[in-house]
Amino acid sequence: MMPKRIKKILKFIAIVLLVFFISVVFAAHIFLSPTSDKKALEELTITGLHPNIIHKTYNGFEYRAVEMQQKIDTSLSTLVFVHGSPGDFLDYKEYLTDSTLNAKANLLSYDRVGYGTENTANVQGSLAFELGLLNKVTNGISAEKIILIGYSYGGSIVLASPKNYKYKVSLASAVNAKLEPMFWGLKIYDWKLTRWILPKKVQAAAKEKYSHVSDLPKYEKLWNKSPSPIVNIQGDADWIVPYENSIFLQQKIDTDKFKMITIKGVGHELVWSNFDLIKSEILKTLK
Repeated sequence: MMPKRIKKILKFIAIVLLVFFISVVFAAHIFLSPTSDKKALEELTITGLHPNIIHKTYNGFEYRAVEMQQKIDTSLSTLVFVHGSPGDFLDYKEYLTDSTLNAKANLLSYDRVGYGTENTANVQGSLAFELGLLNKVTNGISAEKIILIGYSYGGSIVLASPKNYKYKVSLASAVNAKLEPMFWGLKIYDWKLTRWILPKKVQAAAKEKYSHVSDLPKYEKLWNKSPSPIVNIQGDADWIVPYENSIFLQQKIDTDKFKMITIKGVGHELVWSNFDLIKSEILKTLK
C-alpha cells in the first residue's frame, strides 16, 4: 500500500495543478475576450487622433470597423489592416495610433466576423466570405488608393483579393495548406466535452485552421492573379505559419511585383516585435 505521506503529497500536487489549470483557463477567457467599443476607443484615442467605431452588417453578420480619421481624405491613400486568427483590429494598435502613418494616410481596420463583440466564434471558414467582407469594408474607396496590410490568415485574405490595389503588405501569410501545422491543442476543440475550455476567439481560430486544409488549395493558382505589387515580410523562425509559405509565394508570384523581406531569427510575433521595419515598408508604399 502507498504510504499516507505520499498520498498526501500526490493529493496536494493534484490540487495545485487543478487550481493552476483553472486559473490559466480563466485568465485566457479574460485576456482573449472581445474588447468593448468604449475600451477600444480609449486605447486608440491619443493626442490629435479622433477614432470612430462603426457597426455594420455583411450577409446578415454584424461586424465593427474603426476609422482613425473622422473623414476620409480622398487625396491620400488608405491603409486597411486585416488581422489574423485569433485577433481583432487592436492587434494593429501601434500602427493605428502612429502619428506619421496618420499624417500620411487614412487608416482603418475591422474585426473579422467571429472575432468581434458580435458573432464571436461564428467564423465562416471561407476566403470567399472574407473577400466579400473586405470589399464591404472598403466600399467607396478606389482600389488604386488602397494599401492592404494583412497578418497571418489576414495576409491570406489580402493576397487572395484579385483587385488592382496600390500595394499589398503580406505579414507571415498562410498560403499553402500542405504546410499548415495541425497542433495537438486542436484536439481540445475537436472534443465537445472540452471545447468550452477554449475562449471563443480560440474556438474561432481552430475552426478556421481546419478550413485552411480545404480552402487554401482553391487559391494555389490564383496568388499571382492580382496585379498589385506585394511586399512579403516574414521571420525565418516562424513555426506557427512556417517560413516555407513565403518561399512558396516567391515561386508563385512574378518577380517584378514581389519583394521578399526575411527577418532572421524572428517568429510569428513580427507584427509586434518588428514594428519599425514594417512601418518603414508601409511608408515606402505611400510614395
